[in-house]
Amino acid sequence: MDGKVVIVTGAGRGIGREIALYAGRSGAKVVVNDLGAQPDGSGADLSPAEEVVALIAKEGGKAVANFDSVSEPAAAERIVKSAIDAFGRLDGVVNNAGILRDVIFHKMTAEDFESVVKVHLFGSFHVSQAAARYFRDQQSGAFVHMTSASGLIGNFAQANYAAAKLGIVALSRSIALDMSRFGVRSNAVCPFAWSRLIGGLPTETEEQRARLERMKAMGPEKLAPLTCYLLSDDAADISGQIFAVRKNEIFLMGQSRPLRSVHSATGWDGESLASHAIPSLRASFYPLDRSPDVFCWDPV
Repeated sequence: MDGKVVIVTGAGRGIGREIALYAGRSGAKVVVNDLGAQPDGSGADLSPAEEVVALIAKEGGKAVANFDSVSEPAAAERIVKSAIDAFGRLDGVVNNAGILRDVIFHKMTAEDFESVVKVHLFGSFHVSQAAARYFRDQQSGAFVHMTSASGLIGNFAQANYAAAKLGIVALSRSIALDMSRFGVRSNAVCPFAWSRLIGGLPTETEEQRARLERMKAMGPEKLAPLTCYLLSDDAADISGQIFAVRKNEIFLMGQSRPLRSVHSATGWDGESLASHAIPSLRASFYPLDRSPDVFCWDPV
């Protein structure tokens, strides 16, 4: 990472903070972007980003703070421009900024849905699109986008968050395909880590309390090494992939590919679908799993 210039959005707290600090320790010059909003997206506070900049400087690194929201195109342009103005170039972007508004689906309002999608998915697009023009001209660059097991697998009361996070996977893959000709890479990382965004997990039952303790054991600092590795020249041949990090475990996640097929020389009608096609495919149906059902062992 020595000498590289990277932007980390949502870098004032939690996962983004640890990534920014690790990048600074690894020799990168860092734009610490954070609006300082509350977990639901309300309010603003300059101090989290300023504190991270001060910590990087204290450790001998170089960093500048930026307080723009990722959710608007003009603000995203300013985030990228801050890197160019401060350090003269841009080599990597970590799209980490996000908010949560968990609501069971039938009670979720349009505003609940749109506000979360706007920060996560639109924000990742706006910042990436602003950076892509610089990457194209310099024929290099790397993106790391934060996805979630809520999108890859599923969870209760997170239709807004899950839709945005799975959309980010498709965005990352599309960027990887479109920008490969310019030497630009794009990957997604699914974090399992304790942060204030999941600090409101229910603790009414013994099972819920045990889950909470497992989450607390997964510190956000565990995400930083892989994220920064994916921005480095050592990962020059890695693009279009989805990784997950859970404490000391790293997973390469699957992507949608055909599982099973049936065919009929004469085509299908309702009766043959019911009698043959669906029974043949049913064994490969996915159950309504949530993330804890799939990752059902304690983190290592």
